[in-house]
Amino acid sequence: MLDPVEIAQLLDILGNRNRRRIIELLRQKPCFVTEISDRLTISPKAVIDHLQMLEEAEILACRMDERRRKYYYLANDIIIAVSRRQPAGALPSPAVEEKKRFFRELRTLRQMIRTRDEMLDSVEHLERDIERQISSVMQQGREIIPDDGELRLAVALGHYNLSKEDLAHMTGMSGAELEPRLASLVEKGIADRDGDAFMLRTHAG
Repeated sequence: MLDPVEIAQLLDILGNRNRRRIIELLRQKPCFVTEISDRLTISPKAVIDHLQMLEEAEILACRMDERRRKYYYLANDIIIAVSRRQPAGALPSPAVEEKKRFFRELRTLRQMIRTRDEMLDSVEHLERDIERQISSVMQQGREIIPDDGELRLAVALGHYNLSKEDLAHMTGMSGAELEPRLASLVEKGIADRDGDAFMLRTHAG
């Protein structure tokens, strides 16, 4: 049985909507980082952060496939039951001022929830737009970058500037697979390198 500290940590983890979405997705089947990112339209960098937190909490675990892609799966599922218990004995009626303050707090809560829902609705619209844009980029990119691995790297760099280690984590490619593909993207004028980081070139040329 979990102690109060562990319960508080789990509630903190599950308080994030995207972490709950990742858990729901992995209940269906194991997935790798790019697959989670594409299915949930969350940036790969954010997906990696969420996965690390869930892995540290021993909710998720991972394994490598024959292509050295890291698949994440549920190691320990979470079921939370919430119940309300009436204390023994009748409680005294709250004072009038306390009741007014309570209702003010409730109205504030309602306004906060409405604001949150409006923001989430806006984010969901944006996520759908991002998903459509990723599909468009993948479709157009195949005419310019026939190699599927190079195209996946280009799309990953469309999210953030990333190190080779980040790219390996996101795509599941080994260093031997990454080296020639990154060199090819640089040669084609699609990517640039700055120290350990790779990035999209700011203009076509």
